[in-house]
This record gives sequence, structure tokens and C-alpha cells, in this order.
Amino acid sequence: MVQRGNHLRPLPTKDITMTKRWRVAGINFSHMHMGDLLRQVSEHPFADIVGICDEQPDAMRATIEALQIPPSDVFTDYQSCMESTKPDLVILCPPTGEHALWVERVAPYGAHLFVEKPFAGSLADADRMIAAVGAAGTQMMINWPIRWEPCYYTTWRLIDQGAIGDMIEVHHYGGNRGPLYHGADKVEIEPTAEAKNRSWWYKLQSGGGSLRDYLGYGVTIGTWFNGGQIPIDVTAVTTQTPGLEVDEHSITVARYQNGLSKFETRWGTFTDPWIHQPQPKCGFVVRGTAGTISAYDYESTVRVQTKDQPEGYDHPVAHLPSGEQNGVQYLITRLENGLPIEGPLSPEIARIGQQIIDTAIQSAEEKRTVPLRT
Repeated sequence: MVQRGNHLRPLPTKDITMTKRWRVAGINFSHMHMGDLLRQVSEHPFADIVGICDEQPDAMRATIEALQIPPSDVFTDYQSCMESTKPDLVILCPPTGEHALWVERVAPYGAHLFVEKPFAGSLADADRMIAAVGAAGTQMMINWPIRWEPCYYTTWRLIDQGAIGDMIEVHHYGGNRGPLYHGADKVEIEPTAEAKNRSWWYKLQSGGGSLRDYLGYGVTIGTWFNGGQIPIDVTAVTTQTPGLEVDEHSITVARYQNGLSKFETRWGTFTDPWIHQPQPKCGFVVRGTAGTISAYDYESTVRVQTKDQPEGYDHPVAHLPSGEQNGVQYLITRLENGLPIEGPLSPEIARIGQQIIDTAIQSAEEKRTVPLRT
């Protein structure tokens, strides 16, 4: 039974207006989320897909068919795409290790950038990306898909409104059966035996591995939850599967001034959490000075403990604000209305996450605790 203690206070009403139609291009289909994101564009009442581009035509085929994109809007050269379509906004989904390269290629054209998670292949690459959009005078958003899950939005709202006091700990478990088991819109795929050897997800130079895939979720959303706190040092361990360049399992402990937080990533969960939650369940447990919250992927309530209700209660999730219910909606609404890109979507908070990721990678390689990289 859902109990209704500690209601969330309503957010101030924003007047959301649209003065134009937004021209959107999708460039580089290496990440399967491109199909999901372009579908969000197609569903937006004030946005149009004006071009898609990938050097490999086959990578675009499913999206072309699903969204009925005409041949005139399909490109294999990003320069031709940018020059012909003149987009206001570009969605980028390259391999993690190429994020900086593609931001530097596209930013000079003056379009705002929507970069699919994770932020970058390294902290140095993240800073290259920040510099490129700074030079162009445009905005960049880093899209973390779980930011659009009402359970995590609700968790942040409760923390922000002081329901559990000051933040002390963040614990995250994140993962799925593996990146080759699903495509756009979570369509299930059965990978072949050779798939890992061919896929960029399993290549170190391209930014593959469960740590690079999922630690960013945990530490970036965790930094949002803890108000931008920065850890002192980081300790990480990863699996070393014979025949693989990258890990499929990692555990990272970050030491902050006020305590420890833990982040675990896993390719190879027993089930995918969007179908059946595995055990351990994918999600967050956060602790403050006056209570705790547990929130798990796709659930309709979060579990809250407070000093007044130490036995705990199930708090219903809050609806995301109108015009900000997915990444594409959010960025267009923010740009249209001169509002800042906030929280884990902002380069500022995502950069702290990248600092932790880089330090965790170094810690795992050197098998020791490492001070936070700056």
C-alpha cells in the first residue's frame, strides 16, 4: 500500500513557449540510442529531422525505415550533412572514445550539441569538448537516459527539498545483460559468438567496458544527488576476463569528506532491468543525515525512511515537468526559453563524474587507491 508522507512541494510554474521549428540532425549511429533519440525528435511538435549521417549506410537502415526518412536527408559525410541541412541542434552518438573528435568536428558549424552518454573517453577529452562548444558560443548537453526516469527525478526532488537532510552516501548498482543484447528501443538481439570481437563496446581504445558504460550513470547522477560534492580519492577493481580487452564488472568506492559511496557496474546481469529487475536490483540507495531513499529502475514508487517515519513508506513518483519529459524535449525547451542546462545533463556536473571515472580507471590499472584526478 502506498503511503503519502512528506509530499513533494510543487515546482514553480514555468511559461514554456516555442517560437520556431527546430531543425535536428543525427550524426554517427555507433550508439544504439540514436534510434530512440531520433524517434523523440519525430514525436516533438516543434522539431524536424532534417538529416542523418553515418559513414556506414547500413548503420542508419533501421532508423530510415522506422521513421520513413527520405533519401535526400541521408548522408555519409558529416560536412555535407551540416552544410546542406543547417541544423539548429545535432545529436551525436559516436563511440565513447570519439566524443571529443566529433564535438570538435561539428561544433564550429554553430549548432547546439546533444551528446549521448557517457560524457567522454577521458577527462582531457571532456575538456576538449567543453572548449569546442565554448569557442562556438553554443550549448552542449550530456544525455543520461535514467535522468528521465520519474523515480530518479523524484529522488532528487526529495533530496533537494530536504526530506532526508544532508547527503552522506550514494550507492548505485547499474547494468544489463550486455550492450549486444539489445538495439534501439530495447529491441532484443541474440549476439553471435564473434560479436564481442567486432564491437566497439569491447575495444579499450573506443571507450568500451562496463565501467566506462555504467560508472558514468552512477557517479554523475550521484553527484547530482549529493549537490556537486567532489571525492577525495577513489578505489576501483574490475574483472579481467580472458580474451577481452575490457571489463564486464567493476566496483568503485569514492571517499568523500563525510563518508564513502559505492558504485557497481555489470554487463551480464541475470536479466535486463527494463524487462525483469535482476538481483541485485539496478538503482540507487542514498542516505542523508535525516533519512534514506531507495529508488530502482522503472519503479512507480521510491522507498523513504525519515526520523518521523523510521519504518519507511512508499512514496509515489512525481511526473516530470511538461516539455522536459525526455532528453530532446528538455534541450529544446531549455534553449527556446533561455534556461540553463542543469544537473547531470550539464558539462559542469558531468565533468565531476568524468573525474571519478578517470580516477577509477587509473585505480583499477594500478591496483591502488588514487587521489581524484584534476
